[in-house]
Amino acid sequence: MSTAWQQRDEIGNTFWLRVIVWVSRRCGRSVAQFFMWPTAAYFFVRRGPERRSSRQFLTRVLGRPASAWQVYRHIHCFSATILDRLFLFSERFRRFDIHAHGLPQLDAALARGKGVLLIGSHLGSFDALRVLSLERPEVSVRIVLDVEHGQLLTQFLNALNPVLAASIINAREAGPAAAIAIKQALDGNAIVALLADRGQPNNPTQMATFLGIPAPFPLSPWLLAAAVKTPVMLAFGLYRGGNRYDLHFEMFADCLTIERNRRTEALSEILQRFADRLAHYARLAPYNWFNFYDFWNNVPDPSAVRAAAPGAAAGAGDLVRRS
Repeated sequence: MSTAWQQRDEIGNTFWLRVIVWVSRRCGRSVAQFFMWPTAAYFFVRRGPERRSSRQFLTRVLGRPASAWQVYRHIHCFSATILDRLFLFSERFRRFDIHAHGLPQLDAALARGKGVLLIGSHLGSFDALRVLSLERPEVSVRIVLDVEHGQLLTQFLNALNPVLAASIINAREAGPAAAIAIKQALDGNAIVALLADRGQPNNPTQMATFLGIPAPFPLSPWLLAAAVKTPVMLAFGLYRGGNRYDLHFEMFADCLTIERNRRTEALSEILQRFADRLAHYARLAPYNWFNFYDFWNNVPDPSAVRAAAPGAAAGAGDLVRRS
């Protein structure tokens, strides 16, 4: 089947985003948060595919049929983190109570001077990682994003903080531009963060068991990790309600190696390790799951779902495009 999440139109409109930005600036985060309850109710009613996907995921992760209230709570959690992006992107971090776990491991990885590749997912808020600028102001954080997906929100965020927006590495840049930008950042001992849970068109995927059922995961982030030879860490920014976030960092590999003569097996092991950690944190914070589509059947192109046959190669740009 096609990547249904890409075919769905963007949630929200210019007028409503302007209203939220205005309320946030004039009245503060607490007042703006109040508007997220009716906003979530609106999308609960209007967005049938997302509502059904939420119920599917929650039923699997909770181990019992999900109720309408739980689905609504799931959508509200997503709305709340979208609101917080406005504050995190404008670097108003002091509004949040953020607890970081695993910083000593991150420090040890950075001490090697090779940069750190930080792998995340659409579980929780990846933007919460920006508070690293408070804990480690001397460390540059570059985030790899597909800026063409969710263009409306991206435009608003760029207007809030053009300098921070300029630090984003556009995964859709033509040719090897994105890969070159990533390599330059890592050479400067920066943190480069990217997401590794959504399959994309023209980007090979491979199946791994997630919450007991096989699901397709993209190969590009891991091929990139093996190519750059830097420490690889996982990162999850879990929203805990109110103004609270938990940041979790954990070491994944000191240096990821994929041996040519056992490429298929190595990639299978890597993807399964990642899927297991993703499932662990999804169980810790199930309402933080922000893949509102049929995750298990999100196969971009049957020909792209493969076992990474020996000799299969990807260009430098393809390793990061749309990750």
